[in-house]
Amino acid sequence: MSLPPGARDARPVGGGDINQAYRVTLADGRQAFVKTRPDAAPGEYAAEAAGLRWLAEPGALRTPAVIEVGEDYLALEWVRPGSLSEVGAEQLGAGLALTHLAGAPRFGEPAFVPAGAAGFTNGDAAAGADGDDTAPLAAGFGSLRLPNDPAPDWPTFYAERRLGPLAGIARDRGALRDAGARAVEDVCARLPELAGPKEPPARLHGDLWSGNVMADTDGRPWLIDPSCYGGHREIDLAMLRLFGAPSPRVFDAYEELAPLAEGWEERVQLWQLLPLLVHAVLFGGSYREAAERAARRYAG
Repeated sequence: MSLPPGARDARPVGGGDINQAYRVTLADGRQAFVKTRPDAAPGEYAAEAAGLRWLAEPGALRTPAVIEVGEDYLALEWVRPGSLSEVGAEQLGAGLALTHLAGAPRFGEPAFVPAGAAGFTNGDAAAGADGDDTAPLAAGFGSLRLPNDPAPDWPTFYAERRLGPLAGIARDRGALRDAGARAVEDVCARLPELAGPKEPPARLHGDLWSGNVMADTDGRPWLIDPSCYGGHREIDLAMLRLFGAPSPRVFDAYEELAPLAEGWEERVQLWQLLPLLVHAVLFGGSYREAAERAARRYAG
């Protein structure tokens, strides 16, 4: 366990699948949330800290303030947990719309690249970092790392930086059958016609399932554990609908500020294919069937 210098009274709390997490008292007496892992990739926590700041920059949604970043720990403002209120759900939807509309400079690598962040070019964290500080920042999904190097358009990015690498990893690990992997490859080939009207890159959280939205004791929403990049805004919304979606007020409030393009309903499972493949690789089980079913729907 690594903690900030002078931290004391570390009490374990929930913090995800791969990190240890603690509520600690810092040397100056403040309470903080600290996540730590001895085998964290170089620059991993710096990238998360930068992502939190990037999401907070438009001023539309709260993220925990970054207190201190180490190579093997991240200390954040302690937020007392509560339940999302109806007003909080509307704040989440409206805030997410404004955050997306704040935009990103390109599809892929966001506006920040922390010094020393390691690049993963094959999408597999088990392969390790190449140590090249100029390599594109990788997006983290649990223990997986997927390439974030820029692409000229969204269909190219989604095919070559997300679905394609994931299909290869999943086939190699037995998380997809050969037919399922081929279906994903067919989806990649069809993405220019499937992806809908062109949109500019949005400022994405990147891993926005319901567990990465927390509420404070006043019922207000906070975004945590980002995996930021510039991408299609429907991705965040599709992921939010997949695992225990929050109140419909979230999506109604979003639509009031930033209506989605025609046909978005038909694209929801296309974007959900990304988290389903991630879960098939990490957890197996029924996620393989769900991923293959979604791929077949769009494979043509």
